[in-house]
Parts: sequence; structure tokens; C-alpha cells
Amino acid sequence: MINLLHGDCLEQMKTLEDNSVDSIVSDPPYGISFMAKKWDYDVPSVEVWEEAMRVLKPGGHALIACGTRTQHRMVVNIEDAGFEVRDVVSWIYGSGFPKSLNISKAIDRAAGAEREVVGKSKGAASQNTESLGKFAPEYDATAPATPEAKQWDGWGTALKPACEFFTLCRKPLSEKTIAANVLKWGTGGINIDGCRVGTETRHNPSAGNSDREKWRMNTRETEGRETQGRFPANLIHDGSQEVLELFPETNKDSAARFFYCPKASKKDRDEGLEGFEEKQAQKFDGGEFHSASTVATDRKQRNNHPTVKPTALMQYLCRLITPTGGVVLDPYMGSGSTGKAAVQEGFSFVGCELDPDYYEIAKARVTNEES
Repeated sequence: MINLLHGDCLEQMKTLEDNSVDSIVSDPPYGISFMAKKWDYDVPSVEVWEEAMRVLKPGGHALIACGTRTQHRMVVNIEDAGFEVRDVVSWIYGSGFPKSLNISKAIDRAAGAEREVVGKSKGAASQNTESLGKFAPEYDATAPATPEAKQWDGWGTALKPACEFFTLCRKPLSEKTIAANVLKWGTGGINIDGCRVGTETRHNPSAGNSDREKWRMNTRETEGRETQGRFPANLIHDGSQEVLELFPETNKDSAARFFYCPKASKKDRDEGLEGFEEKQAQKFDGGEFHSASTVATDRKQRNNHPTVKPTALMQYLCRLITPTGGVVLDPYMGSGSTGKAAVQEGFSFVGCELDPDYYEIAKARVTNEES
């Protein structure tokens, strides 16, 4: 069952019955005015999460994404709505775009001083972006001109973003015990064995995520025997070399202990949109706190939503908290990654989206999985 609702999620959720969904997996606005988008002026209100909790079954879990700067506001609103905050799942990635002001250059500019060009550089842009990987422009490297600029050479205003958080929360139980709640509602637990991380087989994270079976890392066979994988953790990584280098050199298998998922590929983003016109995606302007794995480049693509989560990541999260045959709700559907993931996992899906263009993209991507 797929139920896609076009309009404000607060109003659309009012059309849903009490205790009618099994889980909530969503990537809502982070409240950072991302790319000057009006929908990102604030995190969702307490009222929104109250309505979401009403339609969630007792004991049902939610995984709600947020960035580092506004995580506290998101969690407070979720908690004030009545949810129990259980944990935070961190998604660690290797490529991110900080908006860091070069203080030395700002001082020289304010003084009207011209800086001497001392060479060429590629990576950290002159004012407010760092490495864009292969898309990084080459620019003039300059030397400080004034004594004050020399004093503050090398100083900036922001760190390189390398993680986003998914708050794991739960609607309070209606029964006295989890066992009783699970038997009555089918909700209250986490799918541990279905999300175990395999250790016997290695996969190349740079190969993309078109083959969904290679991301189902719950069990592996060794010498004819099926062995359990590792207990799922509250950390997920993108498998990039930059992240892998953070793990201890003394144990090269450390990273394999955690689920990994690379950025959304173009195939993943545009799957199901074959009849759509390619549009100019919004060029990244150095906005803070969004992963390079999710931010659109300035290339043309059918799915021009600026922040697309990889389907494999959303599959794993849906599977973690949704009972077999359950219903997943996403109040902020965007371009439909959660819906696409839910259907691939065999779940029913209810999604809400306000923007008409993104709604049509989500509709095509999600319904394509049903065919």
C-alpha cells in the first residue's frame, strides 16, 4: 500500500487514523535556511510531532534526521511532543562543505588592501567553501597584505561537516511491558538480527548501491554455516577513504564492524524518473551542515531536490524499526527516498510533501518500486 499526500504535513496527517502506522523515518527541514529555502527556516514544531505521534502505534519508533547545529532544537520539540528519546544514530561521511569565512582575507578586503598572488590552489576556495572534490575550482592563492591580516592568517569560522544525526525515539508503550506491547500492537522493539552487520564478506562502497542485495549485511555463510553478523550500532559511515582512515590502524577490520552506505548515486537519484526533464540542480553555495553525499551539484539531473538521502541508508533505517509488513510514515517526503526504500523492503508507505515539483518526483520514484 502506498499513500502519497500532497500538502502541509500537519494538515495531511490529520486525515490519518490514530495508531495507524508502525514507524516514522524522515529527513525533515534542519532549520538552517538551507540554500535560502523557505521550508528550511525552522525545525518542525511540537505540534507536528504531536500529530505524528498520534498516528504512530504505541511503542512505535521514529528515526528523525537533523544536522549538528540544530539537533538540540529538533530533539527538544520531539521530546516535548511526548516521544521518549532512545538514542542518536550518527551518519559519518568523508566529504562535506563548510561555510568558513577566511578572516585574513576579510580583514584585507575591509582595509582595501590588495593581496599578492603567490600561486594557484585547488580545494579550499578563497572565501567560504572547502574541497569540492573533482568539482573544486582552481583559484589564486594570495598572501596577507596588512599586519592584521598576517596575524589572522589561517583562521576561519566553521568546521568541515562530517556527520548528521538521526534521533531514535519511541512513542510510549500502552501496555505494562514491551513483551505485552509487541504482542498487542506489533511495535516496541528494534530489528536487531535483521540489521546485523556482516563481517565475512567485503563490498566496495564506491561501487554504488544499485544492487540492493549487497547492502543486506545481516548474515554471511562460512563453510556452509550461516553466521550472525555484528550487533547493529548507533554509527553508520559512508565507506570513504577519509572516514576509514579515522579507524585504528592496528585493526584494519574496525570499519567493517559498522554498517556503511555511500552517497546517493545519479542512478539512485533519478531511478523512476525516465520521463522527467533534466533540470539544472541548484548550485551549492557553501551552505553549512549538509553532507556532500546529499547536496546536489550544479549538473543537470531529473531529481533536482537539493538534499537526497541514499536509498540504501533509508532501507537500513526502515528495516531497523519497522515490523514485517508494517507501515512507514515520512511527514517530509522530499523526493521520496524513504518511500522508495520502504517499498523495496516490503513495507507499506505513507508520505507527505508540500512542494508540488518534489511531490511529483517522489510519486514517480516511489511508485516505480511498486511496478
